[in-house]
Amino acid sequence: MNTDELEQLLVQQPVTLLHRLARGRVHRHFRAGKKRLIELLLQHSSQNRAGLESDLQALIGEQHARSESGSSHIHLPPTIARKKAAPRRAESESAETAVSLSEWLEGIGVPSPQPFVPDPWQTEALSAVRETDVVISVPTGSGKTYVAVEAARRAMEDNRTVIYTSPLKALSNTKYTEFSRIFGPDAVGILTGDRQENGQAPLLIMTTEILRNLLYDAASGEIDVRLDTLGLVILDESQYLADPERGVVWEETIIFCPSQARLLLLSASIGNPQDIADWLTSIRSTVCRLVRHGKRTVPLRAGYLHPNGKLTPLFKTLGIPYGHSSQLHPEAKQLFFEYEEETLPAGRPRR
Repeated sequence: MNTDELEQLLVQQPVTLLHRLARGRVHRHFRAGKKRLIELLLQHSSQNRAGLESDLQALIGEQHARSESGSSHIHLPPTIARKKAAPRRAESESAETAVSLSEWLEGIGVPSPQPFVPDPWQTEALSAVRETDVVISVPTGSGKTYVAVEAARRAMEDNRTVIYTSPLKALSNTKYTEFSRIFGPDAVGILTGDRQENGQAPLLIMTTEILRNLLYDAASGEIDVRLDTLGLVILDESQYLADPERGVVWEETIIFCPSQARLLLLSASIGNPQDIADWLTSIRSTVCRLVRHGKRTVPLRAGYLHPNGKLTPLFKTLGIPYGHSSQLHPEAKQLFFEYEEETLPAGRPRR
């Protein structure tokens, strides 16, 4: 089959079949219209024509098997095929229930005040950090900060120094303000590259690099902070262990951390938290406990805001159907295509 024959055969297919054919071949194929999709498939076929033709024939055969009449529109002229396919496509889309904008917006806002009750995983983590190192792996918004605050409070009540680290100076500044409000300004200090305040406070906020450097100084006998009273080190955003450039800072901080201090690692995006806990167990004098919680307390909803101001749900469902790009909301699809039509460079073919 030459290129012209392959292109003609692709033109005769419904766009849904082309999208299935494009999976694994064309990046973000669901954003492409039929004409552009065919162009991309033909470009890809230059590398593996036989594989594309084989998959295309298999999908056509599947379409034949599913056809109630036993015939396929692929032999009809494209204009007739589109006319015949339109009612079926409209019927299919109308049968699929898509969430409305009002349903998508329902419940969004500030909830009414309720008494705070710790989740079981929070109670478990607070109990564990009294005796051992702890890795907390829970979704964003689940309440990791509550564990950090209560663990710090307990350590300070035992006259132990607490160090809280974050990967960014901006986040350190935010935590300094937040913890000063909780514990009082005299109890909280901050040490970053360009800010040093109340360095002898029992709770110190700093970037992870600053703590690593302090531990270096302690190893060489030059101690800037009283590490002998250190009781708790909280490493926020500990997924930075995997960062190619900065991960070594987290590794060295953990390795050099005094054995009498408990480590509390917080993250919402560590893919292998048990491996991290096992590693800590292998290099530290205590067994590291993993506290894991998978249910998202604050659910996510995805929407699309077009430059013209129109807002629509991104998916047909209220939640996010991970891995199912075919579940895009019909209105979102239409807005995508309109935006691409408006922004295509001059000379590029319209889809």
